Amino acid sequence: MTQSSKLRVNYDDIERARERTNEKSIVKHTPVERSTSLGHMTDSDVYLKMEHLQWTGSFKTRGAYNKISQAVEHGVDEFVAASAGNHAQGVALAATKCGAQSTIVMPETAPQSKIDATRGYGATVELVGQDFQEAMSYAQSQAEGSEVEFVHAYDDPDIVAGQGTLGIEMYEDCPEFDTVVVPIGGGGLISGIATALDHLSPETRVVGVQAEGASTVHESLDKGVPVTLDEVDTIADGIATGGISNLTMDLIDAYVDDVMTVSDTEIANAVLLLLERAKQVVEGAAGASVAAILSDELDVSGEVVMPLLCGGNLDITMLQTVLIHALTNRRQILRLRVRINDRPGKMKDISEIIADHGANIHNVRHDRALPELNVGEAALVFTIETQGSEHADAIVEAISSEGYSVESIDNPTES
Repeated sequence: MTQSSKLRVNYDDIERARERTNEKSIVKHTPVERSTSLGHMTDSDVYLKMEHLQWTGSFKTRGAYNKISQAVEHGVDEFVAASAGNHAQGVALAATKCGAQSTIVMPETAPQSKIDATRGYGATVELVGQDFQEAMSYAQSQAEGSEVEFVHAYDDPDIVAGQGTLGIEMYEDCPEFDTVVVPIGGGGLISGIATALDHLSPETRVVGVQAEGASTVHESLDKGVPVTLDEVDTIADGIATGGISNLTMDLIDAYVDDVMTVSDTEIANAVLLLLERAKQVVEGAAGASVAAILSDELDVSGEVVMPLLCGGNLDITMLQTVLIHALTNRRQILRLRVRINDRPGKMKDISEIIADHGANIHNVRHDRALPELNVGEAALVFTIETQGSEHADAIVEAISSEGYSVESIDNPTES
């Protein structure tokens, strides 16, 4: 890592931001919980920083209030921002607390729950475009040539300094940590945290994690300029910005030790694991930090490690998608295609085999229009609930042993 004289945020900025946000009705000190389950899985001592329990369900209020409170002191009374959810709610709450008006531009695809929550914090919501970039362009155009101030989600020193207050808090919670893991979208969160920890605990390793379908940091650092993706593809919508800024790129380059990526499958598995073991409902961005410590790419064995659960605004529809994805990957939801002679009673026979093994059938489809089928044959496609891979294998073997050709569609194997 190299220091740069161009860095626009320092520890003093973060300290001043903490003084501004030092009010429990604005930013509360979120808890830390030790996870023995994750500790056993990673051979480390794991402490979860539970920022998803912050007001508005994420860290975003920290930066938004630091930015907006200063602007209001200088006479600004109206703000506009673009966001798919968390930044929207942070700006809405901060503006309302400061007695100002706010307009949030969200993509037309934004979950209704996040739209309703943003309005509930006092903002006017406008739905524009199909993605974050379209919403951003429109929001910026509304601030041009007017007295309305645009609040960027990450490309603003005041926003970064506000997010950095979380770094101070994490250090106070667990000053002995060896590694902290922070999700990266636009980079404002990790930039602030890493800047704070460089001052307070320079020996601590700071690891950033991106979703594979929204990864830009490595390429940006290699090229020396921020790289922006035309499209992002990840279930972790909180870190699906598709790009970082010069401001955050410089701070990441200076203070972050490593950046890695995780797949959507790893994120989904981590979200489900946190639900099962830690009894915490988090969004995909927060799941990414836990996915990172479970990954073979990051070795935390023997360390005290703190993954940051940065947000908990998981839309119920997305929760369903994540759970189905994770359960399918575990083979607790299994789809089987069984080739049969199309005669009465075959569905009953195979259903009884499944039932005898204690599995529950969710649904079954009878398909005769497949090119590989011979005349007089059909395929039965079962969706069943199992106890996991061993149970699934036993069911497949039992059906096969009765003379049927059976294929697991989600994890293809012929028997």
